[in-house]
Amino acid sequence: MTSARLLQEFRRSPGLQRALFRFTDALMLQVTQTAACNRFHVVEARLARWLLMTRERLPSGEFHLTHGFLADMLGVRRVGVTSAASALQRRKLIRYQRGNITILDQQGLQAAACSCYRHVQLMALETAT
Repeated sequence: MTSARLLQEFRRSPGLQRALFRFTDALMLQVTQTAACNRFHVVEARLARWLLMTRERLPSGEFHLTHGFLADMLGVRRVGVTSAASALQRRKLIRYQRGNITILDQQGLQAAACSCYRHVQLMALETAT
C-alpha cells in the first residue's frame, strides 16, 4: 500500500485512525520503557527481556543475533553481551553459540528478565483494548 493510499484511508476511516493511534501509543510507551530500562537495569536482565521480545516476533525459539547487534540494542560493549549470555547459558535458560541462540527455558528467561518485559506486555494489552 502506498503512503498516499494509507493517508486516504486514514482520513476516511475512524476505525483505522483509532487502530493507528493505539499502535503509535503502544510503540512510544515501549520506546520510553526501553530507554529507561537501558539506563537502570543490569545487562543480563535486559538481554533476557530482549530475547523474549525477539521470540514473540518469530515462529521459533531459535534465531541468529550477533554479539555486535545485541551490544547495539542493549547499549553495551560486546564483552557485556558475552558475559550476560554466558550467565544465562550457565543457568540453562539459553544456548548461545556463534550468534545462534536457542531459548531453552522460556519461563526461566521470563523470571530472569527485568520487570520492563512484563510492564511492556501489560501496556500493550491495555492499549489494545
